[in-house]
Amino acid sequence: MDWAELMRALALVLIIEGVMPFIAPHRWRELLLQVAGLNVRTLRIMGFMFITAGALALNFL
Repeated sequence: MDWAELMRALALVLIIEGVMPFIAPHRWRELLLQVAGLNVRTLRIMGFMFITAGALALNFL
């Protein structure tokens, strides 16, 4: 993997992350407040699940 490919991947992440606040900013804010109220253990588990799902997706693509 070269740097240009990594930068394209990061740019795509930024685009995907920006869709929800652009389309539904009020709902996005509510979601962030709910996530902020979760305990640390739950956030760690969610983070691990996202990392695992992303790694699996990369493996199959």
